[in-house]
Amino acid sequence: MSSLVFFKLLSIFAIVTIGWVVGKLRWLSPAPGEGRDDDGNAIKPADPARVLANAAYYIFVPALLFRTTARIDFKTMPWGTLVAVFVPMLAMLTGVYLLQRRANRGGALPVAAPSVRAISAVFGNTVQVGIPMAAALFGETGLAIHLAIVSLHALVLLTLTTALVERDLAHAQRRPGHAGMHLAATLLSTARNTIVHPVVLPVLIGLTWNVLGLPLPAVADEILQTLGQAVVPLCLVLIGMSLAYYGVQGAVRAAVWLSVLKLMVLPALVLAVAHWGFALGGLPLAVVVMLAALPIGSNALIFAQRYRALEAEATAATVFSTLAFVVTAPVWLGVLGWVG
Repeated sequence: MSSLVFFKLLSIFAIVTIGWVVGKLRWLSPAPGEGRDDDGNAIKPADPARVLANAAYYIFVPALLFRTTARIDFKTMPWGTLVAVFVPMLAMLTGVYLLQRRANRGGALPVAAPSVRAISAVFGNTVQVGIPMAAALFGETGLAIHLAIVSLHALVLLTLTTALVERDLAHAQRRPGHAGMHLAATLLSTARNTIVHPVVLPVLIGLTWNVLGLPLPAVADEILQTLGQAVVPLCLVLIGMSLAYYGVQGAVRAAVWLSVLKLMVLPALVLAVAHWGFALGGLPLAVVVMLAALPIGSNALIFAQRYRALEAEATAATVFSTLAFVVTAPVWLGVLGWVG
């Protein structure tokens, strides 16, 4: 592992630790005497971690997604490489979702749990860890391929997972004990909640802006860029705070197998499909496999926070996989050297 990637990992853990300290010391919790109404009655304070997650989900992430989609140059995209990496990613996301949905038929876990686990199994830390890794290992050419995948990574994976979870939430209302909903109403509710959503809507607007060939005004572009730059540090602090608030008790086993899926199973699947299915080789193959081998990204936790499902598990999986990446990254580099 290059020193650039190693120090990037150290900086990530340092920021996560800052968030953990903030959570442990309750720096963002109401001060004594705060949180009371006009009659002096105590009001339950909002969870600071959830407030930060909502800020990321409703303000900063939409700005990042809109600016990204509005600026994509589709003419220069390496479509063959993109298909080779997204086909196995989407297959694994769908497979994990279906298996978890079947396992949760009894309703032991929240309705959104299958989707949270599915996104955790495939969504990688393609920016904080991925960009310095690609630059250090593959140079400018490899970094360009990596960035092309990154430009669609969140758009594709989060959009599909949002559609799945919204469909499950709408379907849950048709269960016994809930207000009855006809199939048409379920489909309408799913479509509406999927489109009018802080992840999907900015993507659709950004794509429309792009297709129409409209330029982004300089001031608007600067505002969106500034908001988007807040996503990374905010998410890292949120991981630390979530560790402090939720802990990892009862979440270790699931977090470990999610880490195994992300660090070992997904890159193996991408290698098999891209190399033997799409005849990808050389530098493009190395880039897509190492991208698939990245640790779980913080957007998985943001997703869990948004739907109030498995927050502790998503937090633990993100931390465990990032720690384990120090060991698994050299393994995959060795496999790529063997494949040739």
